[in-house]
Amino acid sequence: MLMQYKKIADTYNLKVIYDAAHSFGVKSKGVSVLRHGDVSVLSFHATKVFNTFEGGAIICADAKMKKRIDYLKNFGFADETTVVAPGINGKMSEINAAFGLLQLNYIDGNIEKRKTINDNYIRGLSGVRGVSCSMRNINYTSNYSYFPIMIDESYGKTRDELYGYLKDNMIYARRYFYPLITDFPMYRGLPSANIENLPVAKAASNQVLCLPIYPALTDAEQSRIINLISGG
Repeated sequence: MLMQYKKIADTYNLKVIYDAAHSFGVKSKGVSVLRHGDVSVLSFHATKVFNTFEGGAIICADAKMKKRIDYLKNFGFADETTVVAPGINGKMSEINAAFGLLQLNYIDGNIEKRKTINDNYIRGLSGVRGVSCSMRNINYTSNYSYFPIMIDESYGKTRDELYGYLKDNMIYARRYFYPLITDFPMYRGLPSANIENLPVAKAASNQVLCLPIYPALTDAEQSRIINLISGG
């Protein structure tokens, strides 16, 4: 798929920009996934594995493009008195940057804790009828930002019923991505929003449930979540 995008871009002299919001630390075959395209964009929002509360990063391999981005994010300033291009105030604040630098000291350990929680979920839910877990590609290094499960009709509850049941028990799971953007009134009337064109997306939005996963989640808390889902 990546090569198809590059081929299209090369044919029509386009640039490829990847939304890599969740991809901090993620690798494919031992190499960062951020190497693809002309630009990849990371999010450092508070919900991400590595975060600075707010902010993000733009990754590119071209030094000339990097310089243009540096100008753009700082009002076009080249130095104190020289403006070389139109620009915006897109700089990260010192407080956010300091928080991110502090997090770097703990990120490897936090990802390892997430992996342990991920593996515990897989073991604990593997025999539950109607619940399927996302399987990891052996050539893919994850940051374990989410733990999604799929709920099908054989489970005995719908995804939304399970979501409500967990919420009643003070377990706050998330339905991803629900509702679909095409369900919102400002997009619903567009031809591209016709649900007949989106059977896979619609099915996924009705089945996916992301379970709590964060470094401080205890074994006892995770066991409780698994027991509630499995009916134990």
